[in-house]
Amino acid sequence: MLIVEDDTTIANWLKVFLEEEGFAVETAHDGSTGLNLARSLAPDLIVLDLMLPRLDGMELCRTLRRESDVPIIMLTARAALADRTALRATGRRRLRPSCLPTLSPCLSD
Repeated sequence: MLIVEDDTTIANWLKVFLEEEGFAVETAHDGSTGLNLARSLAPDLIVLDLMLPRLDGMELCRTLRRESDVPIIMLTARAALADRTALRATGRRRLRPSCLPTLSPCLSD
């Protein structure tokens, strides 16, 4: 699994949580590194933040969609209607950082 999250506290929190759930986890802290890791690791799942430096999460998602069918769960604090509409267009799930307990059931879908 790959976590692409620029907030190191959230990334580490997710990493520990997911490793405790039995997942092997790699992390990236910007979109460009996330894209490179996604290409080289071919993860089974990507947890992706929307607001990233170097390459934003929405563009990273679009690029990955063109190259792969890897499942992507978007992790975001953004709630604007335009953001929700754009996320629906990519077909990705959307979670807020405060909803971590809801992440585990999504992983088994």
